[in-house]
Amino acid sequence: MALAVKRQKSKSDGLSPSEDGFDVDRNSCNEPDRPRRSSKQHGRLKRVVYGELIVLGYNGSLPGGDDGRHRSKFVLERRPSPNGVKVIGQRDCVKPSEALKDKATHSIAMTLSRDKTVVIDYDEDEATDMFQIGRSPDPVIDFIVLDTVADCKSVKQSVIQQSTVSRYACRIVCDRDPPYTARIYAAGFDGHNRIVLGENAPKWKKKDGMMDALTTNGIVFLRPQGGFEPSSQPGLWKEVSVAGDTFMLRKSRSDRDRGKPCTGPGESNILTDGCLIDLCGATLLWRSSISRSQTPSDSQVHALKQQLNEARPQCPVGLNTLQFPSGSILNGEYDGNPYAYLKCGHVHGHHSWGRDDGGDRMRRTCPLCRQVCMRQWLC
Repeated sequence: MALAVKRQKSKSDGLSPSEDGFDVDRNSCNEPDRPRRSSKQHGRLKRVVYGELIVLGYNGSLPGGDDGRHRSKFVLERRPSPNGVKVIGQRDCVKPSEALKDKATHSIAMTLSRDKTVVIDYDEDEATDMFQIGRSPDPVIDFIVLDTVADCKSVKQSVIQQSTVSRYACRIVCDRDPPYTARIYAAGFDGHNRIVLGENAPKWKKKDGMMDALTTNGIVFLRPQGGFEPSSQPGLWKEVSVAGDTFMLRKSRSDRDRGKPCTGPGESNILTDGCLIDLCGATLLWRSSISRSQTPSDSQVHALKQQLNEARPQCPVGLNTLQFPSGSILNGEYDGNPYAYLKCGHVHGHHSWGRDDGGDRMRRTCPLCRQVCMRQWLC
C-alpha cells in the first residue's frame, strides 16, 4: 500500500480581508522600501501585512534563486509612508507632449488620434499604498516578474527570446486602514509617473465622462467561489481595466474590442484569498494576510516529518523504509527518500529504472499504476 501524504489546507477568509493584518517574521520580509514621497510625516505604525503574491510554477524558488526584487514571492506590507494615488480630473491635450510636462505628478495619457490625447490626472492619496508589478528593472517596480518557463531547472532555460509580460504590467492598491482591502488595476506607472496608452489600446468613455482602457495583452484574474477551500469552485476569468472596472474576456488576448462589462452583484477588482492573476506569461497567486497566518510554520512541518519518520513507512516496491531527510541529509539518490508521482499520487522510494524514453531524469514509470509522469522528491 502506497504512502499517502495529506496537504494541510488553510482556512479562507472568503470576501472579508484581514481586520488586524498579520505580523510576520522579520526574516521573511522583502527588502526595505525605497524612499517614497509623502506629504505628511507619519509616526511609528504597527507593522501590517496586506497579503502575499506567489509566482506559480517554481515550487517556491526561482531557478537562479531569489535576487532582490526578482523573486518567487512578494509580501505586501504597509509602507512607512503612503505612496498611493487617486484620480482628481481629466483634460484634453492637442499634442501628446503637453501631457508629459509635469513629471512630479502621476497621470495616464490615452492617445485617441494624432491630434488628440486625453490625460487623467492623479494626486497623492494618504489612505492607500501602491505596489507595482512587471518585468522592468525600473526602480518603480516593486515585484519583478518574468515569463514562467515550464519545467525550468536552470537560469539558462529560463531565458526566452520574446516576453509577453508587460514591463509595467499592473498595480495593486491597498487601504492602509482596516479592513486593508487590496484592489488590482491594469498597467503600472513608469519612472516618470506616466502610463501611456497608444492608439491600438482599447479605449472608451464611461457614463461619468471619464476615459478607461485596457492594456495590449490585458490583465485577467480569477476569484474562487466560496473562498479558497477544498470545496471551492473556480470562478470565471475576467479582465481588469486601467480604472479598475471588470469585463468578460476579449475574443483574443490582444483584441481591440473589450469584453462585456461585469456589472452584477459582487463584481469588483478586489483581491480575495486564492485569486489567480494572469500577466500573460506568468500567473500569480494572491494569499490574504489571514491565510498566511494559518500556513504551517517550518517547525510544524518539521514535526510532521518526524511523526512520519517515527511511523517507519515502507516503500511498496523496494520494501525499504522511507524517511524524510533532515537538514544534514539532503542526498536525492538515497533509496529511502520518498518521491511522489505527480499524476497518480503514489509515493515510493528512489529507483533508477523506469525512466521516460525521452531522457527526462525527473520522469518515471510508476511501479503501481504504470503511468509515466513527473516525480517530486519530498524533502
